[in-house]
Amino acid sequence: MTTDIKKLHLGCGRNILEGWINLDYISLTGVDIVADLDDCRNQKLPFEDNSIDEFLASHLIEHLHNPLPFMEEIHRIAKQDAKAVFRVPYGASDDAFEDPTHVRQYFLNSFQYFEQLAYWRADYGYRGDWLTEKIFLRVEADRHEGETTEEILWQVHTFRNIVKEMIVELRAIKPIREPQKELYIPPKIEIILL
Repeated sequence: MTTDIKKLHLGCGRNILEGWINLDYISLTGVDIVADLDDCRNQKLPFEDNSIDEFLASHLIEHLHNPLPFMEEIHRIAKQDAKAVFRVPYGASDDAFEDPTHVRQYFLNSFQYFEQLAYWRADYGYRGDWLTEKIFLRVEADRHEGETTEEILWQVHTFRNIVKEMIVELRAIKPIREPQKELYIPPKIEIILL
């Protein structure tokens, strides 16, 4: 018995991926589904619950005004343990601010707020739960060759324009966990030299 693996490419734009369901806000050549990911609170995505195995969102989420309804909606359609990969400009970089369509910046701890555990003090009605497993920080090799991860992370926390891109790997947790901060597991952070 063969099981079809469903992979959803969110905000694909003109980068159409073979073997993926390509979704975008605009009906471009190769786009399979047209949907407004910034309106997930009012308009559900056309997928059944627990139907998607993998997600890719490359330079998408920083454009969304409403990331919590979006993350909750993709959690709804994600299978248990579904993988989601987000690529974003790092928040302390010119890239994060120069594009006037970017509405939000993302940092090392930003994706923690897509887990239930972050809401131990306040409840905003968010009911998704994504475990942040790994964060990759892409930095320039010629500038950081020979430096330790700790040395590079010190620079990331101190200076701007150190990280060229942040790649975050998440895993869907179902059922959602109780919002208890003591259950938080910090993600593994890796440096990628370009």
